[in-house]
Amino acid sequence: MTSRPFAQVDVFSAVPYRGNPVAVVLDGDGLTTEQMQRIANWTNLSETTFVLPPITPAADYRVRIFTPAEELPFAGHPTIGTCHAWLERNPQHTADTVVQECEAGLITLRRTGGRLAFAAPPLVRDEPVDEELQVRIARILGVDRAGIVDARWIDNGPGWVGVLLEDAKTVLAVDPNAEDLKLGIAGPYPAGSPEAIEVRAFFPAGRTSFEDPVTGSLNAGLALWLLRTGRLQAPYVASQGAALGRAGRVYVDQDADGAVWVGGDAVTCVEGRIEG
Repeated sequence: MTSRPFAQVDVFSAVPYRGNPVAVVLDGDGLTTEQMQRIANWTNLSETTFVLPPITPAADYRVRIFTPAEELPFAGHPTIGTCHAWLERNPQHTADTVVQECEAGLITLRRTGGRLAFAAPPLVRDEPVDEELQVRIARILGVDRAGIVDARWIDNGPGWVGVLLEDAKTVLAVDPNAEDLKLGIAGPYPAGSPEAIEVRAFFPAGRTSFEDPVTGSLNAGLALWLLRTGRLQAPYVASQGAALGRAGRVYVDQDADGAVWVGGDAVTCVEGRIEG
């Protein structure tokens, strides 16, 4: 067993315990996939990450991302949380950008003040949801089929189906059984509100569904979809986690060249060492 530096970071919140936590093992070198999965299962957070030396020369570090049950090619809040923990451990890195290597490829992050943002990765599945599946989704969500304004596959790795509902109030009232789908639902707030949309994320967990407090990958996919279709204009702020007593805020912006950036605050809540 080796003692390794460890941090637990709250992401998409500047206030501890109001966002989404990620466990970060800051030295994963020498751990097998089986050992990483066992640690992730034990932490029992939505994701646990393991920082490794980069393989690609352009990257500053490499990361592997695990849920309690599987490895993911990419996930948003672990990307920001891992970068936050890595920067705290590497204060000599003073550049405004950080390049993370993961299974999905190279992810560029930029920092402005204390806030980090990642460039939204391209969608690996980007297509309309057929009518049969939309009817099924309406049943899962407990809404009328007419209440689904639009639905689209917005998969950037985890497998998200994006569902646009009529308004934020409807989103907050939903109590679904996600079955075998990873569903991300969103609804707009009235014009002039501090936040543009309310977002919730559900994925299957055994015979029931699990709700993720604040979800970077989903917000990245939603941003690419909703900005492209003109339903939202950048910059905007998304709210997520209210149904779970959290107060996550996701800051979305878009460059002149069309690149979408998904950002948020992060704060370290636990520091120490882990045996592994």
